[in-house]
Amino acid sequence: MHPTGWRTSLGLAAVPGLVILTGSLIITESPLSLVERGKETQGKEALRKYRGVEEIDAEFEQIVAACEQARRVKYPYLKLLGRSGIPPLFITITIQIFQQYTGINAIMFYASVLLQTMGFKSDMSLLSSLVIGLVNVCSNFMLIYVVDRVERRKLLLVACVQMFISQVAIGVILSFHLLETGTLDESLAGVVVVLICTFVMAFAWSWGPMGWLIPTEIFPIETRTAGYSFAVSSNMLFTFVISQTFLSMMCFLKSLIFFFFSAWILVMGIFVVFLLPETKGMPVDLMGVRVWTQHPVWNWFFQDDEGKSCEVR
Repeated sequence: MHPTGWRTSLGLAAVPGLVILTGSLIITESPLSLVERGKETQGKEALRKYRGVEEIDAEFEQIVAACEQARRVKYPYLKLLGRSGIPPLFITITIQIFQQYTGINAIMFYASVLLQTMGFKSDMSLLSSLVIGLVNVCSNFMLIYVVDRVERRKLLLVACVQMFISQVAIGVILSFHLLETGTLDESLAGVVVVLICTFVMAFAWSWGPMGWLIPTEIFPIETRTAGYSFAVSSNMLFTFVISQTFLSMMCFLKSLIFFFFSAWILVMGIFVVFLLPETKGMPVDLMGVRVWTQHPVWNWFFQDDEGKSCEVR
């Protein structure tokens, strides 16, 4: 191992940090943020710039009305823990847990270790890890094209199928073809790398970015910041849990670790079918009326004591 290798790897990590810093200096304020701070004129101009059209009055009025509603809430955390706050909070935390139990961070963190365990040589395992990382980055750009063209639930379900098949296939190959020496035939080793890339690709254009997008759509403005804090904290918590337990689980379960993650992916698909509402193209102020009160599972949380649907913003 090169004596300065660790310094180089740590130094290169500063590059994306520099990109983020540069981007933060030039990024435009969002219309919602400007209106929340009382800068309605700038907010309207920002919305017009984002949409690229002049007729944005109706949408801007919705944003202003939602912000006025949010200002009336003095204690967003208390409202978030109230009856109508339970569905979006539950969905947000559950999505963050599911993100980790797909096995994505375990694979990304320990790709080289995992591949060496399958019999890859050190240099080849590092190269394969690099390929997997590039697939992850490139696949994120796919979502930019499809995010407003395809329903959220369809994207997540298709990704569940792709990830489930990939994980099961890897598990089957390792269960039946991993030799006693802990190595794989070269052709099968290549297949495993392709399957891992397929899995990473599916996550990168769906559950990865969508796991952060959906919480911004299901929380009303008055509790969005509070709700998002739960999303971040739960994600960090379960990232820590998986990163600390994966190697021990892999040593104990061996190839069955992939069936463990595939079982979680199956649960994720069931969750999307029965519990996740569709939010694509839904205005902020109509989430309660058109989404929650119409959902067969969550509508109870948005009814008054007489069982009638109440207006929710």
